[in-house]
Amino acid sequence: MRKIALLTIFFFVPPILLLTSAFYLSYISYQFHHLNTLSASAQSAAYAALPSAENNLTGIIDQKDARVEIVKDFFNQYKSPLGPFAQNVVTAADKYNIDFRLLPAIAMQESNLCKKIKKDSNNCWGFGIYGKKMTTFDDYGQAINSVSKTLALQYIGKGLETPEQIQTKYTPYNKGDWADSVNHFMGVLSLSSLSL
Repeated sequence: MRKIALLTIFFFVPPILLLTSAFYLSYISYQFHHLNTLSASAQSAAYAALPSAENNLTGIIDQKDARVEIVKDFFNQYKSPLGPFAQNVVTAADKYNIDFRLLPAIAMQESNLCKKIKKDSNNCWGFGIYGKKMTTFDDYGQAINSVSKTLALQYIGKGLETPEQIQTKYTPYNKGDWADSVNHFMGVLSLSSLSL
């Protein structure tokens, strides 16, 4: 009895398996052909018109907006009073051709983003402080512009580009902690850290 069952399985199962496989193969072949036809027609339609200059400009604006959002998120994360000035930081960075992350990173190192400053000084950057002499600003906007301009002209413009190089003039008695901290916060502010 067992031999008859095995013989029956041998003669019926392989042909059924072959027919099923052939049917499935033809179905896949049809689907592949159908997808290629759709893809070819989509490609010809996709290049019917060249992208306009308007589309390219939108990409540039989105990237600049991303920098503002990164700075704003950084300020807000640390509950800084600089939150409303994120656009000022990016605008000043573009105006003076400096890295947009530098000013917020220095502010974090020098004053914990303006939480530890002399009252009404608006000086979050430890800028122009020599002994009892301290530079003050009318508001954060003026401070951002002034510090950015000074960094561009008196530091970066004179070859002091990295935090390690800037430290030699900005805080010459520091042994490296300042630059390490500024580098760390510039990393935190990098575009790759943005999750939109």
